[in-house]
Amino acid sequence: MAWFKKARKPLPSPQKVSRVPEGLWEKCPGCEAILYTKDLVANHQVCDKCGHHFRLGAVERLSLLFDGGTWHELAPALRSNDPLRFTDTKPYAERLRKTIASTGRNDAVIVGSGRIGGRDAVVASMDYSFIGGSMGVVVGEKITRGIEHAIAHRAGVVIVSCSGGARMMEGALSLMQMAKISAALARLDRERLPYISLLTDPTTGGVTASYAMLGDLNIAEPGALIGFAGPRVIEQTIRQKLPEGFQRAEFLLERGMLDLVVDRREQQAVIARALRFLHT
Repeated sequence: MAWFKKARKPLPSPQKVSRVPEGLWEKCPGCEAILYTKDLVANHQVCDKCGHHFRLGAVERLSLLFDGGTWHELAPALRSNDPLRFTDTKPYAERLRKTIASTGRNDAVIVGSGRIGGRDAVVASMDYSFIGGSMGVVVGEKITRGIEHAIAHRAGVVIVSCSGGARMMEGALSLMQMAKISAALARLDRERLPYISLLTDPTTGGVTASYAMLGDLNIAEPGALIGFAGPRVIEQTIRQKLPEGFQRAEFLLERGMLDLVVDRREQQAVIARALRFLHT
């Protein structure tokens, strides 16, 4: 009786199409809560469930710190000219062109002048999206010019570090920026002008080994990774198991390497008070 049965061909399975627009929700890596993106932005990229601090771009950071979110950018046109004509997996010049096009930035730091708590200030904010926030010649020059601007205008300086360290594609020229910025900060100190260092996730390598830890006040964000070499390298060198939370902001605060760990939503007020206190 098989001829009485109607043969049915299996229908092709329709492709599953998400009806939720991309970018509308964000998963918190700290507590795995699903966060509405607009609420996350309004909360300065801090999870309202567990307090996890997402990375913040340089422009957003400057808007957060300056009064009214307004500032004047210093030396915006500076960009690297690939001094060593370096090539690894691809030419450095090509890497620069693609990164500039994708980020809309000329390099890994934006330096702005404005007011914080009613006082003149210069803020240099590093951006991890530009080649890992690495410190090259342009980063060193822009931060140094910002410090010199602060000296000329009797302003305080805030440097927001977010970096993988020195930019190895620029070799020794990159490492020289550690001394260059540190020397400029020494001149700032002689002028009795305050320098506040704000360390965010991550602050590593040559940045940690130089200006990031030279502040009159060293502040970090909760949970920020701060160190010089990576934990695996250190374990292999000293042949010991590292303690829990090693190289995190809270661990360093307990051991006296930091002065404060401050929630991002309170940083503007804390820095404003510190500038008033330190700016004699």
